[in-house]
Amino acid sequence: MHYGYFNGTIAPTDQLAVGITDLGLLRGYGLFDYFLTYNGKPFQWDWYWERFQNSAMRMHLPLPVTKNETFGIITDLIERSVDAGTSADMAFRFVMTGGYSADSISIEQPNLLILTESIHPVPAIQYEQGIKVILDEYVREMAEVKSTDYKRVILMAEAIRAARASDLLYQKGGEISELSRSNFFIVKGNQIITPDRHILHGITRRTVMQLAQTDFEVIERSVLLSELYDADEAFTTSSTKKVLPIVQIGDLTIADGHVGPTSKFLLQQFDELTRNW
Repeated sequence: MHYGYFNGTIAPTDQLAVGITDLGLLRGYGLFDYFLTYNGKPFQWDWYWERFQNSAMRMHLPLPVTKNETFGIITDLIERSVDAGTSADMAFRFVMTGGYSADSISIEQPNLLILTESIHPVPAIQYEQGIKVILDEYVREMAEVKSTDYKRVILMAEAIRAARASDLLYQKGGEISELSRSNFFIVKGNQIITPDRHILHGITRRTVMQLAQTDFEVIERSVLLSELYDADEAFTTSSTKKVLPIVQIGDLTIADGHVGPTSKFLLQQFDELTRNW
């Protein structure tokens, strides 16, 4: 059984409900964040809270709880879920909306929902063989905010399936930004390069960049589509994907089409970090 929190109440998630006048429902006005626990401990909690706080500020939503209060809620939810037979490791999803609005537009008091969820790991074969993504000419609005607006990837789901791909890679005017739910990297020799604008600043991205600094030159800058032709490797990072190799982008095969040594090495580094978290 999974437990959740909603505006001061902790209960099994199937007993929590948001009212129909919420601005998240009426206007799509909301933000979220998502992270995992390792060994029963929230991964990179300080960084995730910092991002959640930044998203709330940019969307003019006052946080109803402090960082310390929220950590207490997380600890309570972990203990209850484990006592109810859930695995010691789980995912947390924070959702904050514009709240209930009498005139369907004005923000009065945000609603905060914190959910525990099962982790849905990437199939092992994808790490062994890599994935295919397709290009989409699109840049997310307020990309630095982890908003609940995921219309684009949902609308493109049929195109993704038809191409036998796993996701979208967003680009605009030949400049790459990110995947629909994760960050993007290319490898050139000893350089690991990642886009620096029109992106959500992922916590796994930040972690991998920090891990890579000892062995590679890590560069944040604009990344152009034309650079894919001579890239040695490409990979994506996120909470659930960790370090996931990309071997094909549209009709273009990256290098020789096989998972490269840098992606493998960084995945090993990440796995080692989380094993000892």
